[in-house]
Amino acid sequence: MQSNLQEDDPILTTSEVARLLGVATSTVQIWMESGAIESWKTPGGHRRTRLSLVQGLMHGDDQARSTPNPSTDKEYQPASQPGYPVGVGERSRLAALAATGLVDTDEEARFDRLVRLASMVTGSPIALISLLTSTRQWFKARVGLAGRETPRDWAFCSHAILKNELFVVEDAMEDERFRTNPLVLQEPHIRFYAGVPLRDKSGQPLGTLCVIDREPRRLRAAEVQGLIDLAEIASSEIQATGRNVRN
Repeated sequence: MQSNLQEDDPILTTSEVARLLGVATSTVQIWMESGAIESWKTPGGHRRTRLSLVQGLMHGDDQARSTPNPSTDKEYQPASQPGYPVGVGERSRLAALAATGLVDTDEEARFDRLVRLASMVTGSPIALISLLTSTRQWFKARVGLAGRETPRDWAFCSHAILKNELFVVEDAMEDERFRTNPLVLQEPHIRFYAGVPLRDKSGQPLGTLCVIDREPRRLRAAEVQGLIDLAEIASSEIQATGRNVRN
């Protein structure tokens, strides 16, 4: 019985999965590491999965519908001439973001609580959990801001995800990178920004937990630590999403 089961549902390598799905092997590796494709590691450190798990993606189960394909979806492909700074691993970062399936999903209490706390801890009128595709800055959770997204070109968070620590702009009008930004000159009239990268299990920066004020300011040490702690919780929630992502 066990032998028949193994024959009907063989073990696949990352390369074999890539051929079945029509994507790059590196993309499959990211999907496996993030949990978008259920898998396990061999003693040699290689990822493996079962054919049935891949067929579920191919035949349109819930996870497949919520996970964009970075090989075909332009929003998850690096921009040819980006109007924002990018790291050397932008292609892998976008594939990792696609694997979460979080962009364009409904609001969730677990993330809403974190932005409310970030706003209260730092005394900031605006707090956001942002996710960065190649074209958009999309907000999974937000306090103090009506819009759900902005163009990626406008995103302060594009600068923040290049850092391994808190990224702060104390006065955007005095910073040549941001003084002509539409988000500074128009609503919400950003003057102060502080953002911490949110990372998946492989360490890819998917977006930020950030706070914004309409007045120049600085964060106190306790506020900095509070924001960093909340960002770590937000990252843990993203990492725990895996195959439980909802449409």
